[in-house]
Amino acid sequence: MSDDSKDILLIEDEDPHAELIQRAFEDQSDRFEIHRVKSLTEARTFIQKKEPDLIIADWRLPDGESMELLPSHHDPLYTPIILMTSYGNERIAVEALKSGALDYVVKSPESMLDMPHIAEKAIEAWRARAERIHMQKALLESEAQFRLLAENASDMIARLSTVGRMLYVSPASKTILGYTPEELTGTISFDLIHEEDRPWVTRLFETRQNKTTYTLAYRALHKDGHYVWLESSARAILDRNTGEITEIQTASRDITERKKSEEALQIAHNRLQEAYEKTIEGWVRALDLRDRETEGHTQRVTELTLRLATKLGFSDEEMVHIKRGALLHDMGKMAIPDEILQKTGPLNESEWVKMRQHPVYAFEMLSNIAYLHPALEIPFFHHERWDGSGYPRGLKGEDIPLAARMFAVVDVWDALSSDRPYRKKLPREQVIAYLREKAGTLFEARLVDVFLEMIEAEK
Repeated sequence: MSDDSKDILLIEDEDPHAELIQRAFEDQSDRFEIHRVKSLTEARTFIQKKEPDLIIADWRLPDGESMELLPSHHDPLYTPIILMTSYGNERIAVEALKSGALDYVVKSPESMLDMPHIAEKAIEAWRARAERIHMQKALLESEAQFRLLAENASDMIARLSTVGRMLYVSPASKTILGYTPEELTGTISFDLIHEEDRPWVTRLFETRQNKTTYTLAYRALHKDGHYVWLESSARAILDRNTGEITEIQTASRDITERKKSEEALQIAHNRLQEAYEKTIEGWVRALDLRDRETEGHTQRVTELTLRLATKLGFSDEEMVHIKRGALLHDMGKMAIPDEILQKTGPLNESEWVKMRQHPVYAFEMLSNIAYLHPALEIPFFHHERWDGSGYPRGLKGEDIPLAARMFAVVDVWDALSSDRPYRKKLPREQVIAYLREKAGTLFEARLVDVFLEMIEAEK
C-alpha cells in the first residue's frame, strides 16, 4: 500500500451494496483503503480513532440518517462526504449539497462500480474547497491585521485601485489632510495633488507599479485650502495566481516642516556659496589693482578654461572648482614685492627665483580654507610643464593634475596674445604656431589640439 493512499470510510448496512463498492476498489488498492461500518454509531467510533480522507455513506442507516455527519454540523473542513440513496429525490439532493455533501449518488450497479472515479473527483473538489477556505481565512486575517495597524498608525494608510481611486483611508487622514476617511474613500487620489506635481506623480504611478516599493514626495491639498508636503511609500499588491497588480497600498506622512527646513538650509547654502564667490572676486580684484599690467587676464583665462573644460567633459561639480582655481591662479603674486611684480623690464635671475615662488605662496595662503582644497590644483601646478621643466615641483606628464595641464595651455595663450609693458602681443598665427611647436614638450599635445580646435571654430 502506498503512503499516499486515501482512507475511505464506507457506511453501508446492506451487504450486497457494500460488497459491490468494495469490489470496485479492488484494483485501486494502492490508492484507496476501504474501511466498512454498518451504522452511525460504528462510524463515530471509527472517526474518533482515525479520521478518514473520505466518507461514503448510505442515506438511511439503522440508527439514523447520515445527514448528521455533514460538514454543516461541524467544521467546514470536516471530512468530505458522498451520500448514497436507493431512490432519487430532488429535495433531499438539494438539501444534502447545500449542507456540505460533495456529491449525491443514486444507487445503481453502474454508479457503485464507478465509485472510485466519483471518490477521486470528490477528494479533488474537497481539496479545492479547503484551499479556497484557507485563502479566505488568510485574507480575512490579513485584512484584520491591516486595519488594526492602519487605524492606530500616525501615518495615513491608504489602499488605492490601479487607477488611483481610494478604496480605504485610515483615520490619520483627518490629522494630516483635514479630511475624514469617509470624505476621501471613493475619490481619486491624484485630484488632491498640486497641479505642478500631478503629472510626474501620475507618470511614476503608471510606470513603476511593477516595482515592489517606491517612495515619493509631493504637495497635497489640505481641506482648509493650503498645501502640505507628503512623503508616500507605495507598494504594489499582486494576485498570487496571475501576478497582476490588484491594488496599491501607501503610507503617507506630513513632511512640511522638514521641507521648510531643507529649503531654509538650501537658501543658507546658496548664500554661503555666493559669499565664497564674492570673496574670491574680491581677492582677484585686489590683485588686478596691484598688478595692472595683467588686468583682465584672470577673467579671460577663466572664461576660456571653463569652455575648454566643457569640451573635455568635466562634471558640473568639477567645473565649480576649476572656475575657482582659474580665478585664483595668480593669487600667490600678492606675496611678491612691488619692485618685482610691477617692474617694467625683464626680471633678472634672482627676481625670477622669487617670482617662481608665487604658486607656493598661493598654496600657503589658500590651503587652510577647506572649501578651496579641490581648487588648489590650478594655483599650485599651473606652471608645471609636460616635459618636467616647470615649477615649483618639476612634475612631468600625467603626474601633473589634468586641470593644471589644461589651464597651462590657456594661460600661455592669453599671455602671448596680450600686450605687456615690456612687449607687444604676438599675432594670432604666431601664438598658434608656438603652442603647436611646444605640444608634447611644454604642453600635453592632446590638450593643445582640443584647445586650438575650439579657438579655430570661433574665428
